[in-house]
Amino acid sequence: MSRVIAPLLLVVLALLPLWLKDPYLLNALIITGIFTLCAMSLNLLLGFTGQLSLGHVAFFGIGAYVSALTALGFDVELPFGLVLVVEPGSPLLGFVLAVLVTALCGYLIGRLAFRVRGAYFVIVTISFAEVVRLVALNWVDLTQGPLALTSIPNMVLPLPGLGETVLRTKMQNYYLVLGMAVVGYLVVAQLVTSRFGRAMRGLQQNESLALSLGINATRTLTVAATLSAAMAGAAGSLYAHYLRIIDPDVFLFSYTVTMVIMVVAGGKGTLAGPLVGGLIFGLLPVALRPVMAPEAQWIVYGGVLIAILFLMPQGIVPALDALTRRLRRARPAKSAPGAVEAGANP
Repeated sequence: MSRVIAPLLLVVLALLPLWLKDPYLLNALIITGIFTLCAMSLNLLLGFTGQLSLGHVAFFGIGAYVSALTALGFDVELPFGLVLVVEPGSPLLGFVLAVLVTALCGYLIGRLAFRVRGAYFVIVTISFAEVVRLVALNWVDLTQGPLALTSIPNMVLPLPGLGETVLRTKMQNYYLVLGMAVVGYLVVAQLVTSRFGRAMRGLQQNESLALSLGINATRTLTVAATLSAAMAGAAGSLYAHYLRIIDPDVFLFSYTVTMVIMVVAGGKGTLAGPLVGGLIFGLLPVALRPVMAPEAQWIVYGGVLIAILFLMPQGIVPALDALTRRLRRARPAKSAPGAVEAGANP
């Protein structure tokens, strides 16, 4: 069932803008797609290694700021009277740098935190996110602090024979986000089905046995953290160039909570889980906004989450898989062709 969900969602989402003309709903789908990409990156850690990162929004925010500052350019005074001047560059270069810088941050945090896993890893990730938020808030010369970075250029896409195309419309950005989500899904799928993915699952299920088989726990988990951070950085870059304005609120803890909800409700450790959870909890507030007050919206949002976790503790996708298997076992076996009842005359 989980193998069918992802291709089916892709077909539906690819055809959706052809008849959906409401720019508000299209905008909601774009933002949902960006956070679903973040949820897929978090699932790589939480679902396939069992490590909970509550500071994942730090990589999302770093990717947004790196990409935006690369495209806008900046000059900032450094210690010893040095001045760093960066001329405005291509948004595509900003995207690449966002992925590389966040991958480096993920590697450094992984090397530090995975030596003391469990609750210590959670504390390190939360602390890292808070430090980065404070830097973005107080380093006004670089980030503009609470005044925000504005007029961030739209993302550009190089097309063979046509040069660079600026993605200004919502439909263009929608397909860009959809394409990046597909790439992220394929990367995660390829990774978790490889030998490296089996090592990650082994560490999650029985670390002592995995270590006895020669699996290097710190190296395996650090590589997973590096790739997870790079995907979150890519999502942050898309976010910055789509909204064209970012401020330190991009590091809000509620964004991390949203990512965790998408992963857990959809089904952690499954490929389709973050997709299903992302669509439900990304679009649910949009569906509730026209019909009820904000306070009631959060009550319904929490109620839906509690109901899912109570009725389907493993998440939606694993529950659908289990239901499919039960239906197959309950299906009555068909008689073999040409079979004759016992005792019947030939």
